[in-house]
Amino acid sequence: MATVSCVKTKDFEMDYCKFGHGERIFAIIPGLSVQSVMSAATAIEDSYKTISDQFTTYVFDRRKEVPEDYSIEDMARDTAKAMKELGLKDTYLFGASQGGMISMVIAMEYPELVKKLALGSTSSQIHPEQRKVIDKWISLAEAGDKEGLYQEFGKEIYPPAVYEQFKDYFSEVSKTVTDAELKKFIILAKSIPKFNVTDGLKKINCPVLALGVYEDSVLDADATMEIAQELDERPDFKLYMYIGYGHAAFDTAPDYKQRVLDFYLEGE
Repeated sequence: MATVSCVKTKDFEMDYCKFGHGERIFAIIPGLSVQSVMSAATAIEDSYKTISDQFTTYVFDRRKEVPEDYSIEDMARDTAKAMKELGLKDTYLFGASQGGMISMVIAMEYPELVKKLALGSTSSQIHPEQRKVIDKWISLAEAGDKEGLYQEFGKEIYPPAVYEQFKDYFSEVSKTVTDAELKKFIILAKSIPKFNVTDGLKKINCPVLALGVYEDSVLDADATMEIAQELDERPDFKLYMYIGYGHAAFDTAPDYKQRVLDFYLEGE
């Protein structure tokens, strides 16, 4: 059963959840969210139940208290510290969206922590035209419009049919958002437009799988293709593009987790 724990370093505390009992270590860094994903630990475990015999899985939150100016590079270094504190190395790392940005930095700066890297709906740099959705979320959060933020968030990351299915749920859960959570969301979201590690992608020395979505309305398909352009000459790089599943294809595409698992286990 998934257990939520807190790893403490001398600089910060970070929640994580852990489940499974396999010998391999699978580490997940989720994307930006209005509220912590730790409340969904059981649901996350259930979605990965098919790999529980092969992997012990760790899902990392962001640190509890975040400074006012907190870059994605800072997030990566803090997550790496947490991983080291837990004694992890040679992980099979999966990062989604902002979590993918964090994961790229970890793979560049802490190669001993990453054996294979899977990236979902993410970007190595943010171009001006890719900021529109992020900027809209920030504006809603700064205005204190919790329901508006949740609705726009759901509308942008999910396909229309999925969004309509959960529209009422988003309204209800938005009532539980605290002012502290909004403030943290704003700080985390503001780090995204400043991110650019494209020139460092070739420093990643482990196998990489990039999964993108052609109709990604948050970062667009070009974000994934830009990563591919930097890495596609490498024999250990793979690219797969989805159609019809939205930015959050990592949650909505039925074969997504199996595709990641096949990449991790290939040649082993």
